[in-house]
Amino acid sequence: MQSSQVFVLQVITLFSASFDNNHLIIKMSVGTAGHSLPLSLLCECHPEVVPVDFGDYHPLKPIMVTDTKTRRGARKGSTSSSSSSSSSAPPDPLSSMLDGTDPLSMFAAASASETPAMSHSRREKEDELVGPDFEPWPAKRGEILARFTTTEKLSIVRKAPGPGSSAVSEKVRTRLEELDDLEEGSQRELLNLSQQDYANRIEELNQSLKEAWASDQKVKALKIVIQCSKLLSDTSVIQFYPSKFVLITDILDTFGRLVYDRIWTMCSDPRPLPDSFTVEDVNDTAKETCLNWFFKIASIRELLPRLYVEAAILKCNRFLNKTGIQETLTRLTAMIRGIGDPLVAAYARAYLCRPLLTEMMERCKKLGNNALLLNSVMRAFRPEFVAARATDFIAMIKECDEAGFPKHLLFGSLGRSLACADPPESERLTILNEAWKVITKVRSPQDYVNCAEIWVEFTCRNFTKREVNTVLADIIKHMTPDRAFEDAYPQVRSSLTKVSFGRDFEQQLSFCVEARATFCNLEPVLVQLIHACAAYSYITIPSLSSIFSRLSLYLLSGQVALANQCLSQADAFLKAAVSILPEVPRSISVEGKLRSSESFLLDFISNFLATLLVVPDHPEHGVLYLVRGLLNMVQDYTWEDNSDAKVRVYISALPLLAAMSQETYLYSIPKVDSNETLYGGDPKFLSELNKLCDTLIGQILDHLKALGRDENTRRQGALAFSLFAVLLAHGDLRNNKLSQLAINLWNLSHKHGYCETRISVRTLDYIKHQAQQPDMAHLSDTIQRLALQSRT
Repeated sequence: MQSSQVFVLQVITLFSASFDNNHLIIKMSVGTAGHSLPLSLLCECHPEVVPVDFGDYHPLKPIMVTDTKTRRGARKGSTSSSSSSSSSAPPDPLSSMLDGTDPLSMFAAASASETPAMSHSRREKEDELVGPDFEPWPAKRGEILARFTTTEKLSIVRKAPGPGSSAVSEKVRTRLEELDDLEEGSQRELLNLSQQDYANRIEELNQSLKEAWASDQKVKALKIVIQCSKLLSDTSVIQFYPSKFVLITDILDTFGRLVYDRIWTMCSDPRPLPDSFTVEDVNDTAKETCLNWFFKIASIRELLPRLYVEAAILKCNRFLNKTGIQETLTRLTAMIRGIGDPLVAAYARAYLCRPLLTEMMERCKKLGNNALLLNSVMRAFRPEFVAARATDFIAMIKECDEAGFPKHLLFGSLGRSLACADPPESERLTILNEAWKVITKVRSPQDYVNCAEIWVEFTCRNFTKREVNTVLADIIKHMTPDRAFEDAYPQVRSSLTKVSFGRDFEQQLSFCVEARATFCNLEPVLVQLIHACAAYSYITIPSLSSIFSRLSLYLLSGQVALANQCLSQADAFLKAAVSILPEVPRSISVEGKLRSSESFLLDFISNFLATLLVVPDHPEHGVLYLVRGLLNMVQDYTWEDNSDAKVRVYISALPLLAAMSQETYLYSIPKVDSNETLYGGDPKFLSELNKLCDTLIGQILDHLKALGRDENTRRQGALAFSLFAVLLAHGDLRNNKLSQLAINLWNLSHKHGYCETRISVRTLDYIKHQAQQPDMAHLSDTIQRLALQSRT
């Protein structure tokens, strides 16, 4: 047979649905995938007409064209019925050739082959609850949305319909396209969307679905779900696909609940339908409505939306047949094989399996040697779920083939769950013994310690010191030969932290002392580790794009290096921070808006100045070289016009210089000699401090004069009061020049009445209080020369 003839035999059964305001008409036409079907082939098809039950609704039985009219006054788009008429139509010429294996034939076959005993057992299994230990989907949903994000641009694009079959009439193709389109003329291409915009658009569609359903526009609601399902075929931004799957399946879940609740409501008259209802409890109207929904979904031409939408109303099968969802689930699983993209297919399977945890375990048992699937189950489910069934999981692990997936990895996954949730008490010792039989046989030291580390925590949580010592002894036995422990320090250390004696602190302390004694040479190792971390930070920070992230991390790394007596590393970090200050832009984007960067820069410099108090001077760079370098960068930085930021930095530097002149500094770092120790109050060092203070005060006073000339009296008064407060707190006002300067600054700050009277009064009260202290009598003369003034 020629290839063209083979392709001709790949026949597609197409159902066209035409919707208008008053009725729904379902028709059938025959076509091929892009080729004409030879007339001779059609003539050879002789379908058999099989008698059917009353409840065997199916579109491929002797065809009935049903015209369902709405009640008078029904809303637009409603499909609710009050009367119906039917007439016979020609039988389907493809029914014998397809041998009843098309998707829609499954409905009839499921009802015909079912027995009461099978129905009862399947229904019991369907109603089996997973228990309170199962992680609910909303919790998993939030985790996925937070984890899988992207900065790439996304799009919601209307897919242009492909070329139709020549055997399908233009009228039929048009009717089919009506079901594919969301709303004629309303769907448009939405390109270059951010992740948040994309999520907002999906949420709008979800809301539109609810509104359409509430307004009795059921067909419009179905169209929305179809269009959203099509979006799952796009994997262009692959790292965002899990979050897109979550957003779109939210819409599918909403649709499924709405359909199920509507049919349930139709069955609740005259009495409510019990939770454990059977198909015999469902009235004919509800069955017809339910089947109508499945017919509509069967009319969707594309595989992916047809699969997802039917899966969304999977639970509705309970209204039609006794097998519930089991037969349909098998068919849908087989349909997924037709999806070409492996990622899309995997997520389609995940959507089918999401409520079916017990069935997943049964599938693992039946398949055998399916270690990869079993490992995924244990890693994906909540620890409480796995712990409650630990014995079952161990039995399945024992049946797995060692060559396909190492058993120690499976026991590692099981152990992670058992470290977070306890299995039944009666099973714990058996679980530990079974696990350790496998773990102790692992030959690779690294593989062994990776698995043993996990099970140490389970042992410590559930057993006594005897079992813990046994496990630790086995670890020592495996990790001692060839000094294998040298490659496993992280795992070994994390196993000493998992030992707890509760409130017996003496035992805890004794254990820690004994454990520490075994690491007699640990100190050099820690020092080397700190040096390595500092080096890693130093070479990694420049790769960050955010200038403020680099500044903050340079300063933080310098502080950590100081705390660990790594002086050369601390010096390098702080010098790097000073060197990149000129790169700070004058404005930054905060929540999408441009803001001045001055406030961020001032905060950083204040923190930096506080750190410099304990940083010793480098012997090769002179006195106060870091302080001078910082002030030089501030002097050369291009600040905003009419800005006082530079002067405020100078005012902030004065308390630092005053603190450096003290014999004993306000704070220090253990084992780090600051300048107080290096210089020991040397007169030359104090002279350098005084010179630098004079320079800064001169710069500040020049700026105050410039503000006075420009009549910026409010800014002038605020800066004058700030400098006065610094001189009062850190200066020696017994010096006549300094005392007179403070008085002049007070008067200047109050000259135009911009200083708050409340603050001024509190300041005067503070000075009066200080004047009463020993060695502070000189303030009494100063306070008499300070007066409150107001603008006239």
